[in-house]
Order: sequence, then structure tokens, then C-alpha cells
Amino acid sequence: MKAVLFEKFQEAPKVVNVADPAPEAHGVVLKVEATGVCRSDWHGWMGHDSDIELPHIPGHELAGVVEAVGKDVKNWKAGDRVTVPFICGCGSCGECHAGHQQVCLHQEQPGFTHWGSFAEYVPIHQADLNVVALPEAMDFATAASLGCRFATSFRAVIDQGKVSAGQWVAVHGCGGVGLSAVMIASAAGANVIGVDLDPAKLALAKELGAVAAIDGKGDVVEATKEITKGGAHVSLDALGHPTTMTNSILCLRPRGKHIQVGLMLGEHAAPAVPMPKIVGQEIELLGSHGMQAHRYGAMLDMVESRKLNPARLVGDKIGIDAAPEALMNMDNFQSIGATVITSF
Repeated sequence: MKAVLFEKFQEAPKVVNVADPAPEAHGVVLKVEATGVCRSDWHGWMGHDSDIELPHIPGHELAGVVEAVGKDVKNWKAGDRVTVPFICGCGSCGECHAGHQQVCLHQEQPGFTHWGSFAEYVPIHQADLNVVALPEAMDFATAASLGCRFATSFRAVIDQGKVSAGQWVAVHGCGGVGLSAVMIASAAGANVIGVDLDPAKLALAKELGAVAAIDGKGDVVEATKEITKGGAHVSLDALGHPTTMTNSILCLRPRGKHIQVGLMLGEHAAPAVPMPKIVGQEIELLGSHGMQAHRYGAMLDMVESRKLNPARLVGDKIGIDAAPEALMNMDNFQSIGATVITSF
């Protein structure tokens, strides 16, 4: 099969031909129809993820068709249209038994713990637990974003943030995750503020439901407090940077919630945290890491009822030959919306 592979961290990946995968007894192999190029993939290519063994094929935001099925799989057959959370549970640990596969103690992640979806085919383990059926009307490019950005934002806003109608929600960083959060929080009835350096992304945030937009080059904290008359109830760092994290915490009103969604790895792995604000105003700090397969139904119901429209967040569609450059440039430039590989 054709795939994007890198043999050393921070060296240019190449498009190569490698052997097709075979399914584990409990797994499936998917024919990849679309896969997103995500900042998390860039972190992996940079060497910020200790799970990656070289040589490696990245890619974890994917949608496709079941190609082959392991002998122990009961729920899936060849030809099924599916997607997958980027965190796949083992099905055996206490967290999985409690329904918290997103923090599985033995989790696997396509594109990190094993070869991923920048390829014509990708293996998925524990398929009966981790694979999600797609609505027939949803195209694959849209579905690819569900595995990471959109689902991650849904859990961050709805399950972790518990955002409710009338609350003020600040979203710091209006890339794929941030714009998803803007749309989802707006659909929940919140008053959303988008924060970014790029005027075009701020304009799209307002189109997706944000009631205000703040230029990240200015005093974000004071601007947020002025708009909200005291601070946000919930604030998300959707980028993963010490500046956006700090602004997110400081812009909250007393007893507000900060949700850390953007990964902070490499040189940003241990940022300074404004503890006086956290202690003195009883600020909650919450992480949010993916979403379980069994929670996809609630999100997909909102998509099918047209309360959410993840298709609005699909940006550039590229071929696999353009993927190496797109991956390497993730830290320098991100298109408006998700860049998705749709041809192999």
C-alpha cells in the first residue's frame, strides 16, 4: 500500500510503498477514504510522543470502509462505513469497564502506538469496542474530523465543561479544535468568544456562532472580562501553548472552569501556572483527551438534526503526495479549517 513514512524525527517524511496490514483477531483493517492532518501528528513527527517507534506512519483522524475483519469481531463486516476515536480502549482495564476508554490504562492510538492512517489501509484494534458507524449521508472528509478535533471538542465542551445556555465561554485558538468548540458551545446555548491572531479565523468563528472575537495580540484577559462583565464561566485552551493556557485561566470569573484541550508537549510540557488565581478564586482545571466511541451517538444525533455542521470545518483537501509538506508545516501555518487527505 501507499503510505507516508518517516524514519527519523524531524526529517522529511516520504511517500513509499509498504506491505498491507492484516487484522488482529479482535480487529479490523479499514480502507482509508479520508484522514486529517492534525497538530498532534506534527508533535509525533517532532518526537514529542514517547510511544512512537521508528520507522513510522502518522495519522489518527480517519474515516473509511471496513476492508478485512478479524475472526473474533462480531459487530462489523466488510463494506461498513466507519470512523474511530483517536484513542482506542483495551476493553479490559478498570477505566474501560467504567466507560472511560478515553483514559484507558492500556490505550492504543493509530498513528502513535502503531502505524496510522496516512496510508491506504490502517489496522484498528478491539473493533467491537472502538469502531463507530457513520451516517450514510456524511461524507468521508467530514467524518475524518470526528475522530479527533470535533469529538475532542464535544467532550471538552459538553462532558468536561458542562456548558449550559447563557454561560460565557472563551475559546483560545480558532484552529480545527477551537472552531469545533465554538460551534458546539454555541449550539449548547452559550455566549462564545473566539480568540486568535488570524482575522480570517476570527471571522469564521463569528460565522459559526461566536458573539465576539478578540485579537490575540492584544490584552485578551481584560478584553474578555469587559465583554463578559466579569469573566468567562468556562474557557478552553484549544491550541496548547503557555500564553493561551495562561490567558484562558486568567480570563475566568471566580469558580470558573479552565479546560486544557490543546496538547502541551516538548518545550511546553511543564508551563508555569497562575496558582494564586486558581486558589484564591477556586478555579477548576480540567483536561480533556478525546472521546469514547459510545458517546459518539449524542454528537452524531446533533449533526443529523443540523444543530451541528462539522462539514463547515473542512478546509483544504489534498492528495497523499502533498501530505509530507502539510505535516511539516503544521507549526508554521494552519489553513482555515481542517486539512484532509482525500486521495491516495
